[in-house]
Amino acid sequence: MLRLVLDWLDRHRDHPHVLAFEPGARWYSEALLPSRFLPRTRGDRLAESFTHADVFIGHFMVDSGKRGDATLDPAPKQFIVTEAKLGSSLSAGTKNAPAYDQAARNVACMAHMLAVGGVSPDSLNRLGFYVLAPQQQIEAGVFGDLLSQQSIRAKVAQRIEPYEGVHDGWFQDSFLPLLERIELRAIGWEQILEDLPPTEERAELERFYAQCLAFNPLRGVGAV
Repeated sequence: MLRLVLDWLDRHRDHPHVLAFEPGARWYSEALLPSRFLPRTRGDRLAESFTHADVFIGHFMVDSGKRGDATLDPAPKQFIVTEAKLGSSLSAGTKNAPAYDQAARNVACMAHMLAVGGVSPDSLNRLGFYVLAPQQQIEAGVFGDLLSQQSIRAKVAQRIEPYEGVHDGWFQDSFLPLLERIELRAIGWEQILEDLPPTEERAELERFYAQCLAFNPLRGVGAV
């Protein structure tokens, strides 16, 4: 669903939309975002692997010849990561950090990428982490406060605690400035489609969305 919407926006770059492209920006599905917490040694029990981004929008490079590792361009102006959901919520955590949910993990990866690239969050025109989901799920509170600054800050702080100060400087100098600047939102698929012009192509996307819901029934507090 998300790929179809982005394909349309890619072909109509002058159309205003929350997922619209800055000049020179592009999109990539299933890019690998490098983690701050990759293994330091073999068998590192605190470590995690790269994070798969449903879609990465902005100015970046992807090593598609290998695994799809993403790195930012030297002077990016757009950096947006989206998670696309239908019947499910965000994942709760990783094997070695059960409370480190999908929102906190994505935002921390974004902060790490900016730090590695030497890019200030204030230099970007658009910086965001969005969850796209059925409006019914959003209104029913399926995502709770997972997209709040408070939740993400607390979970990343908890994530770095076992490292006993190793990541404290990154947390203060890179993660917190990003958290102050980034836009965190859950956006309904219905709104995503409504913001497209009322053409036959949009009508086809709306019909496809209805089929997506039929084959991916809502789960959790938003289910009926």
